[in-house]
Amino acid sequence: MKKGFIFCLLVLAVCGCQKQAAEPTAAPEVVVRVGDNTVTQNDVDARMRLLSEEDRKFAQTPIGRRNLLNIIAREKLIALAAQDDKIDQSDIYLSLLEDKRRQLKEIYDEYAAQMLEQLWYDKLKENGRLEVSDDEISEYYKKYPYEMTVRQIILDNAQTADQVLHTLKSSPSRWKEMARQYSVAPEIIRSDKFSFMPGEFIPELEVIAATSANGSVQGFIKTPQGFHIIMKTGEKRLSRKEAEPRIRAVLENKKLDDVLDSLQNKYEVVIYDKNE
Repeated sequence: MKKGFIFCLLVLAVCGCQKQAAEPTAAPEVVVRVGDNTVTQNDVDARMRLLSEEDRKFAQTPIGRRNLLNIIAREKLIALAAQDDKIDQSDIYLSLLEDKRRQLKEIYDEYAAQMLEQLWYDKLKENGRLEVSDDEISEYYKKYPYEMTVRQIILDNAQTADQVLHTLKSSPSRWKEMARQYSVAPEIIRSDKFSFMPGEFIPELEVIAATSANGSVQGFIKTPQGFHIIMKTGEKRLSRKEAEPRIRAVLENKKLDDVLDSLQNKYEVVIYDKNE
């Protein structure tokens, strides 16, 4: 008799759970209604996630919440009024929407390409194809335990490069003037010094810098970026601790270049550059 009673209780408990699970989910709470348009609490929560941290904290207070709901209500009113005036069917509105749709597609396509590239790169690392050993780092450090510091001017044609080089050879003190007037390099490297270890910069310019005396002006050297004039301003030895992460990055990039070079045997690569 006791076992039968316990069994009945279990059956009732299961039926109760099934009944509870079968109950429909409550509809989201409506917090704003403008005409036939409604705004639910879920809509408000989504809107709050777009706010800055400071604004979100304010919106969680009674006054802030009321202000947010008023803003949402005003937006709904404006949208309805605009629809009544058929602005949503106007050429300018549809054109602006199409422009934004195109911009968003470009952002999406760029993000998709970046993620594909990143995941492929991560897979290479997981497979050990970009792995750099301590021995490889030690060997590289023995050859290149230093970094060089240079200034650089990039010009877009050989004639101007020759004129600027001639001026700087005789008057190195005019470097900033020439850089400001003629360089097509990014602003950050027009006159500021920047440093690199062998393997971190353009190979042709690394060789020139490595064989130049401090303060000497060298150029012009043609690369795909343009015509370069450089001035070596310093060189110093790095500690193994300073150099190791940079060497690891250099060697990883070299291994990645090797992988990409091998892919060119599979996929033909042709670059059509009218400037060449």
